[in-house]
Amino acid sequence: MLLPYLNENLIEAGCDEAGRGCLAGAVYAAAVILPKDFKNELLNDSKQLSEKQRYALREVIEKEAISCGLLFWRCIVQWIN
Repeated sequence: MLLPYLNENLIEAGCDEAGRGCLAGAVYAAAVILPKDFKNELLNDSKQLSEKQRYALREVIEKEAISCGLLFWRCIVQWIN
């Protein structure tokens, strides 16, 4: 399980990204600030969760988060011959 925080005296955001990069498609990135006392055994590595568990955890995070943000980035590369 992840540590609840690295530095007790700071507000910290957990960040992650998914995607293949602008040469292969879109990239998604998210940042979430959770309360210091937030605990959930599923919150560790999303790749180890089933799709059903990920969606259930998403609902919990969206409900409990102090703040969250999502970024969608798509870079179109034009090849010049």
